[in-house]
Amino acid sequence: MPAVNSPSAPSRQRLGLPLLVLAAAQLVISLDYSIVYVALPSIGSALGFSGQDLQWVVSAYVVTTGGFLLLGGRATDLLGRRRIFVVAALLYAVSSLVGGLSESAGVLVAVRAAQGIGGSLLFPAALSLINTLYEEGPSRNRALAVWGAAGAGGLCFGSLLGGVLVDAFGWPAVFLVNVPLAGAIAMAGTFLFPADGSLPRQRDFDLPGALTATAGITLLVFVLIHAPEAGWSSRSVLICAALSVISLSLFVLVETRSHAPLTPGHLFRYRSLLGAMALTALFSATFSSLPYFLTLYFQTVHGYSAMATGAAFLVPAVVVAAGTKVGERAVAALGVRAMLLGSMATGAVGALLLALTFSADGSYARLLPGIVLLSLGQGATWTGMWIAAATGIPAQDQGIASGLASTTLQVGSAVGLAVLVAVAGTGSHDLTAAGLLDGVRGAAYVIAAGICLGAVALLPFRRRADA
Repeated sequence: MPAVNSPSAPSRQRLGLPLLVLAAAQLVISLDYSIVYVALPSIGSALGFSGQDLQWVVSAYVVTTGGFLLLGGRATDLLGRRRIFVVAALLYAVSSLVGGLSESAGVLVAVRAAQGIGGSLLFPAALSLINTLYEEGPSRNRALAVWGAAGAGGLCFGSLLGGVLVDAFGWPAVFLVNVPLAGAIAMAGTFLFPADGSLPRQRDFDLPGALTATAGITLLVFVLIHAPEAGWSSRSVLICAALSVISLSLFVLVETRSHAPLTPGHLFRYRSLLGAMALTALFSATFSSLPYFLTLYFQTVHGYSAMATGAAFLVPAVVVAAGTKVGERAVAALGVRAMLLGSMATGAVGALLLALTFSADGSYARLLPGIVLLSLGQGATWTGMWIAAATGIPAQDQGIASGLASTTLQVGSAVGLAVLVAVAGTGSHDLTAAGLLDGVRGAAYVIAAGICLGAVALLPFRRRADA
């Protein structure tokens, strides 16, 4: 049983403004992931990062986000959705301020880790609020589409905004821009969302499960990110991999014996949640990995500036946002399964077209058909998989269900990118432009094949009557 019983949702007249705040929270999470990419060269020069260590400005965020999501999801259920939402937004604001003022590489990496923890709390809290404020069906589907569009916009517009801020104000601006945004979100959440009520004197919180799960997943994500650079047989990778296996094994043992497990066993009886967890992993391994290779293609093969690269992602941002709305309407007309099949097929065709049109002298216009189809499929799939993840889940378990699906999203991203970089060979430091082009093209083919396999895996599932 949850430790916090939230009051009923606010009246329908007030639902619009809370949704705006929840969408803004997702925008901040997405911006924090992507906005630093174009600032990396400036950050490296200003703070004295080595070429190898600079990746941790991005990786520290990914590692802590992935590792703490289960903990964040269960904390949302037990300690209160509004409390966790506000605390997470404040953590974003404070850490972003420290990041913008930092003068050492170590402090900045620590800031990125703190932002990742903020994301691991804010993501399930926001998603859980959506799934409890809005009734299952068209109302929740529309809310998820708006929330998803904000996230898609943050991922794509982050590159453009980062380029503008770095050119105008320098690299600290990509951190300082979050301070007023996150602060305003925390304040708005305090007044707009239903109060969580007082905490009971006794709370069942699976601390051993939380510690072992967080340690195991964090180490796993670290290994997947660090191994391509350090080598899969390096001592640090092998030690961390062994510790991850031990921690996750202990987690399973703890969960089977706990009277209040971090991940309640009854959740795994929901086929829609299990399917959504597999789909989020596939989504991040395929759809979410392609922007990395597009960035390499634009900047290395064609020599785009940071500003031009950001501008190149404007079309994907707009189309992905439109795709989230298309997905919501398609679910109402066709059901979740049929919509996901169609959206993934569309995305696979788009990735295939991109692979066929990548060239050393090709124009951006030649890429547009593939970009549009891929982005449309990406937006619709994003909406559909979160609808599936929330379907039929009791309100008191929405936080941990969101944490489970978002954890597989993060782990899938780390696994997918590590595999794709290895397959494409784009991690080599002495790679020529021609070799890089071949690698980017190969990655796009693998992504198209992966999306197709995911669509095929959906075929055996029956169409839900309530979808």
